[in-house]
Amino acid sequence: MDTKELLKKVRKIEIKTRRLSDHIFGGEYHSTFKGRGMTFSEVRQYQFGDDVRSIDWNVTARYNEPYVKVFEEERELTMMLMVDVSGSELFGTSNQFKKEIVTEISATLAFSALQNNDKVGLVLFSDEIELFIPPKKGKTHVLRIIRELLEFKPKSNKTDLAAALKFLTNVMKKKAIVFVLSDFIDDDYQQTIRITGKKHDVTGIRVYDEREESIPNLGMVQMQDAETGEIRLINTQSKAVRTAYGKFHRERVNYFEDVFTKSGCGVLSCRVDESYVKKLLGYFKRRG
Repeated sequence: MDTKELLKKVRKIEIKTRRLSDHIFGGEYHSTFKGRGMTFSEVRQYQFGDDVRSIDWNVTARYNEPYVKVFEEERELTMMLMVDVSGSELFGTSNQFKKEIVTEISATLAFSALQNNDKVGLVLFSDEIELFIPPKKGKTHVLRIIRELLEFKPKSNKTDLAAALKFLTNVMKKKAIVFVLSDFIDDDYQQTIRITGKKHDVTGIRVYDEREESIPNLGMVQMQDAETGEIRLINTQSKAVRTAYGKFHRERVNYFEDVFTKSGCGVLSCRVDESYVKKLLGYFKRRG
């Protein structure tokens, strides 16, 4: 992708996703994800209706009339986008690949954080950490994240979510809002997500294609595993083959939802031909 084409794509995504974050998600994001706590702001005279528990007794004694402490929410937050860039993300039987939807969702979340003056960071992972961009503020930084999401070429096609979560836990010392965007065609990450979920506010966003849920009867079909590169001839006329295919998918989905939920993390699933806007907005409202 040449520079001119890349900038055009970045601009197109910016226009679409920034409009969403400005007009739809900004307020929902702010009310859903709270600051780290309350910080002291000032002392003022007691007013009718103030909570008596907030009275500053030292100042009250000094001036012989009641004064209260005023606290404000410590608003600044850090958002980390953890994006799966393994080979299976380049799959799609509708108008878009999973990777394209993941990029749009990531951009929408990043601009929502930008609107609230929060920092945003990025981890691109396969079965290794492909790229780490430390959290920063600002539009220029968000546009860099979008560029990387659009043009980055991973070294590996495989997936290791556990290794990515372990990396996040090591580099992020303070609590962060973490969105993990993947198809979650992986397993054996139960222990690491439990540790990550205790430290951070984690949401798993599963992006998938309808053909990953079930396989139609198309006769003998040559298929390639996007992560291993293995090519096999599959008899889709066989009911046993179609049943096993669907069972494998359901097991992965159930594992993802069960492990994330039991670890205190949020879960959200979005099919590539569905509106991720409605899904995200509904999730924010339920959490808020």
